[in-house]
Amino acid sequence: MNILIVGGSGFLGRELTRQAWAAGHAVTATFATRAGDIPGVRRLPMDLRHSAEIAAALAETQPDAVINAAYRKTDWATTADGAIRLALAATQHGSRLVHVSSDAVFSGADVHYDESATPDPITPYGAAKAAAETAIRLFAPTTVIARTSLIIGDGGSVHEAFIHELAAGRRRGVLFTDEIRCPVHVADLARALLELTVSDHTGVCHLAGSDAISRHELGLLVADRDELDAAMLTAGSRAGTGSPGALDVRLDSTRTQRTLRTTLRGARDFLRRER
Repeated sequence: MNILIVGGSGFLGRELTRQAWAAGHAVTATFATRAGDIPGVRRLPMDLRHSAEIAAALAETQPDAVINAAYRKTDWATTADGAIRLALAATQHGSRLVHVSSDAVFSGADVHYDESATPDPITPYGAAKAAAETAIRLFAPTTVIARTSLIIGDGGSVHEAFIHELAAGRRRGVLFTDEIRCPVHVADLARALLELTVSDHTGVCHLAGSDAISRHELGLLVADRDELDAAMLTAGSRAGTGSPGALDVRLDSTRTQRTLRTTLRGARDFLRRER
């Protein structure tokens, strides 16, 4: 396929680009400020805040499919409006769209969320993601909306970097024992997204890991894998701190997993250190 990966220089976007290229697809990866570095991949500057740039990119690349892995947590114009602009443009071009969303669309009030759950965000980022989902489902109903959770890698994610800084004493902070998510490995997530891209699947999918763990347990797992000083990882409770965001959000990916060849491993599996 001819695939346009929007946000191709980000953590997920780069892995998507690498896997898509390795699988033999023609790949164009867009970037806002920093181009990627994967040999053989075409790179194209594009800002989701500007409709003209989206239209130009689609006209130039003529993609069979578009994967939107771009976001800016503090920028509604990119995360919500830009995603909607892209969906409308992709639909007009007849391109299949896979839109990456987030467990931030949920408040945590119900704890367990499958693909049929209704978004009830409590943060600006969650609201932007939910707004994008709602509009895309109305205007581009054949789109795949893929919600995911904390994206972890083999040392390259912001979550792992934070844990390393805490363990080395370069940063102060607390890892909460009552903030629960279902982390997913970036390679598993990218593989599942590409599998959905070449399928005829539509609608909401959940692509999260199979283990629900706290931020503190995640820190301990990373510390064990990377041989860090776990004693430097301070545990604490977020409840009552006034920190915004949901506490316990567990994406149930069971229904989506049944349709995939890709296994979405749990963090206790993919962070296990070989001994």
